[in-house]
Amino acid sequence: MGASDLGDVLAGVGPRLRQLRLEQEATLTDLADQTGISVSTLSRLESGQRRPTLELLLPLAAAHGVALDELVDAPETGDPRVRARPVVRHGRTFVPLTRRPGGLQSYKIVMPPEPGAEPTLQTHEGYEWMYVLSGRVRLVLGTRDLTIGPGEVVEFDTRTPHWVSCPGPHPAEVLAIFGPQGERMHVRT
Repeated sequence: MGASDLGDVLAGVGPRLRQLRLEQEATLTDLADQTGISVSTLSRLESGQRRPTLELLLPLAAAHGVALDELVDAPETGDPRVRARPVVRHGRTFVPLTRRPGGLQSYKIVMPPEPGAEPTLQTHEGYEWMYVLSGRVRLVLGTRDLTIGPGEVVEFDTRTPHWVSCPGPHPAEVLAIFGPQGERMHVRT
């Protein structure tokens, strides 16, 4: 945060203090009694004639029942966005949603339509959970042949022979969680 940004943040504190006090229908005297800060200091803070300090802002935030960062309207720090790098395998786009190695792994998978594709069943260690966001997904699981639509969930042991595809006509988007050691996921409704 640069000096001008800091100045802008501090300049906004006074008007916010006044607004909070007026919303609570409190006088400067009421607030002074509650916080131990003099009426003149409170008046200068609200008018912007006094620079707010932590020693002044902490009791004021408590008196108004707001968090300190809300009182100063501080800009967010850091960037909370996950910048996952999609990986394309066998024509499908996998967007990893977890970053730590091992344990449960989650992905958003975009499957292109594969109408008429012939199932090739496979098995491996683990447990899989899939939620269809859009499109349709065909799951062949052992002797069952299922079509899963938006909002539907399946979970299965990946040691059971299985095959997953998008029958079309549009791509399918799926959230998938895979537990390589056979961890089970549970859907609560």
